[in-house]
Amino acid sequence: MNLNTPAFSSFKHDGLNLAFFDEGDPNGAPVLLIHGFASTANVNWVHPGWLKTLGDAGYRVIALDNRGHGASDKPHDAQAYRPAVMAEDAVALINHLGIPEANVMGYSMGARISAFLALAHPDRVRSLVFGGLGIGMTDGVGDWDPIADALLAPSLEAVSDERGRMFRAFADQTKSDRTALAACIHGSRDLVSRSDIAKITAPTLIGVGTKDDIAGSPQGLAGLMQNAEALDIPNRDHMLAVGDRVFKKAVLEFYARVAAQ
Repeated sequence: MNLNTPAFSSFKHDGLNLAFFDEGDPNGAPVLLIHGFASTANVNWVHPGWLKTLGDAGYRVIALDNRGHGASDKPHDAQAYRPAVMAEDAVALINHLGIPEANVMGYSMGARISAFLALAHPDRVRSLVFGGLGIGMTDGVGDWDPIADALLAPSLEAVSDERGRMFRAFADQTKSDRTALAACIHGSRDLVSRSDIAKITAPTLIGVGTKDDIAGSPQGLAGLMQNAEALDIPNRDHMLAVGDRVFKKAVLEFYARVAAQ
């Protein structure tokens, strides 16, 4: 077991080869990790220390590269990136591994995918952690067209939009398929309705950085749900909150409470 450089495997679902790792204690409670837009399982969960944190705490840690990202196949059709479609990739992974129920944690776009997963397959979700997405889950997170435009621009120098530049630089750094990511932006915007988010019964922790200008209020989203609590991650923006030690400590404490229920 290597909690620093996990070995990836792949499985086939919906005509796509999807990459994943399965690390930690094979007999531990499973945690399924779903990364954010333009990220990868490594960038979202290994480099910021989540694999080590959860593995050291005795969990079985599973993470996939979402379609369009990392080592997974990258369709260029926007409809392939609807959150409900991507949620089925995650369910197919736990089916592939023979896991009946998992603690599901998603960051940003991964949180949205996790919500769609919980709505479609409530029996497969022991608990939920939504990181980097609060009331934006139901109310939207602003105009992402400039980000899609930035991804398709001839170069970073040609991008003037500030948020667009941030995501273009990140995509270049991770050597991403920018056409696939632009398709993902156009396809993955489906919101969860307020009436649907209220149907989720799984225990839920919602963690958002206090300097995050994308996610929206975690308290606002928690207030719509049956069994949710909000966490402010102090002085962190959307990019930095994911690896924050306050967030990690809160998740481990949350999982201990869930296990005791």
